[in-house]
Amino acid sequence: MPRIAFTLEVRPELLDAYVERHTPVWRDMLAEITAAGRRNYSIFLDRERSTLFGYYETDDDEAARAYLAASPVAARWEASMAEFFVGLEGRADQAATTLTEVFNLHDQLTASAATDRENSAS
Repeated sequence: MPRIAFTLEVRPELLDAYVERHTPVWRDMLAEITAAGRRNYSIFLDRERSTLFGYYETDDDEAARAYLAASPVAARWEASMAEFFVGLEGRADQAATTLTEVFNLHDQLTASAATDRENSAS
């Protein structure tokens, strides 16, 4: 299961409005995120840097992005959010900077246990 992380920069003067806009997110947008196949989705805010860190899991990120790109609901949401972002070309859901995962505890523990089992079977 792919884990996706991304960052976005928010205009510092609009941080409170950004948080308010997410309290709560439109119900139909929540439904579209779910229908796209994204789950365990969180967005964190670093107020000092005006930076968002987002995380979600999905079985197929390319399909999830395509679904949201074609969604009229997501288009309306992203248009309403465009004013908040710094230096972004296009919609935030399509143009956020994706981060490369370099460590995952669960994956490494699983690999370590498999190696231990292989070594004990030899």
